[in-house]
Amino acid sequence: MDFSLTEEQTMLKDSVNRFLGKNFSFEQRRKMLADRQPMSTQLWQGLAELGVLGVPFSPEDGGYGGGGVETMLVMEALGCNLTLEPYLATVVLAGGCVARGAADWQKKILLPKIIDGSMILAFAHSEPNARFDLGHVGTRATRDGNNFVLEGEKTLVLHGSVADKFIVSARTAGDPGDARGVTLFIVEADEENLGGQEYPLFEGTRALDLQLAGVKVGPESVVGTLDQAMPLIDTVLDRAMAALCAEAVGIMDALHATTVDYLKTRQQFGQPIGRFQALQHRAVDMLVQLEQARSMALLAASKVDSSDVSERRRVVAAAKEMTGRAGRYVGQQAIQLHGGMGMTDELNVSHYFKRLTAIDVLFGNAASQRTRFATMKESGATAQMKPPRKSWVKI
Repeated sequence: MDFSLTEEQTMLKDSVNRFLGKNFSFEQRRKMLADRQPMSTQLWQGLAELGVLGVPFSPEDGGYGGGGVETMLVMEALGCNLTLEPYLATVVLAGGCVARGAADWQKKILLPKIIDGSMILAFAHSEPNARFDLGHVGTRATRDGNNFVLEGEKTLVLHGSVADKFIVSARTAGDPGDARGVTLFIVEADEENLGGQEYPLFEGTRALDLQLAGVKVGPESVVGTLDQAMPLIDTVLDRAMAALCAEAVGIMDALHATTVDYLKTRQQFGQPIGRFQALQHRAVDMLVQLEQARSMALLAASKVDSSDVSERRRVVAAAKEMTGRAGRYVGQQAIQLHGGMGMTDELNVSHYFKRLTAIDVLFGNAASQRTRFATMKESGATAQMKPPRKSWVKI
C-alpha cells in the first residue's frame, strides 16, 4: 500500500500547520483554560476561511471532498498545536451524521453553515450507564401525533455548551442494546425542557451532560431512516476514532520533538544529557512507538471509507488500541526525561500527556478495543460497537 501523500494532501497539511503556528500558541491555550473558554471564535473562523471545516464534505455540499486521510492530516495538526476547537464534535461527529444520513434539504440548510463556521453542532450519543458500549441507547423518543417527545440523559457531549444544535440519538423502538430501533434527531439548543451542566474534562476540553425532559421535536428533525440509525452511528464513530488516532499521532510527534530538543540542551555533568546512551535509547524507543502508531493511524484513515464494514471495524479497533498503548508510553517517557518539571502546568508536556490519556479513553480505551477486535474476529464482525444559546450550568 502506498502511504505517500499526494500534492494536494501535502498542501493541505502544510497550510493547516502554518495557520495554527501563526495564530495559536500554548500561552493562548493556558489562558483559555483559565478563563473556561471552550473554543476560540476567531481561530474557528480562521479555519473556516482556510476551508478546513469543509474538508470531509462533498463538493456538492460546498466542501473539499476529502476522505479519511485528509481528515487525518487536519486532526494531526490540531493535536500537534493543542487546540481546543470543536472540529471533532462539529465536523467529524455531528457533521458526519448529517452528511451521511440527512435528507438533501437538511444538508442544504446545515452543511453550508458548518463549513463557513457560523453553526456549531454537537453529537449527543453517550449515556451514563453505557461505559464503552456505544450501542447502548436508553433515551426514548415517544410519538405524540406527528411529533416526538424525547426523554433521557446524555453525557460527555463534547463542546455541547457552545452548540447551536444537537444531533441526539434516541430509541424509538426496542430495548437498550438492540441494534434496531435507534433514530437520530436534530434538537435546537434553545428548546424548552432541555437542560444541562457543563464541566471541564481533566485535560481542558469542555463537555456537557444533557437532560432531555420531554423535549418535543417535529418529524422534520429526524435524520435518516426511522429506527435504523445504528449503522450510520457506527460509521461516524469509526471515523471519529480514526480522527482521534491522527490527533494522538500529532501529539506524540510534538512530544518526541520537544523531548529530543530538551535532551540536546539540558546540561548535566558538563555536557548535554542527550549524550548519555541510555537516554538516547529511550528517545529512540519513543520514535519507534510513534512511527508504529502513525502507520496504524494512516491505515485506519484509509479504511474508514471502505465498503467492507468488517475490515473497517477491525482496522479502526486495532489502530485505536495501538495509539492508546503508544500514547501512554511516549507520554510517560517524555515526562520522565523532562524530570519534575514535566508534570507542571507551565510546560506543554503535561498538557500533551493529559490529552493523550483522554484520547485513549474516548469511545473505548486500549483494553476495550482489544476486546472489540477479538469479538469481531470471532463473530465475523457482526457485533455492535460496545463499549440565543442556553446558559448552561458551569462547574
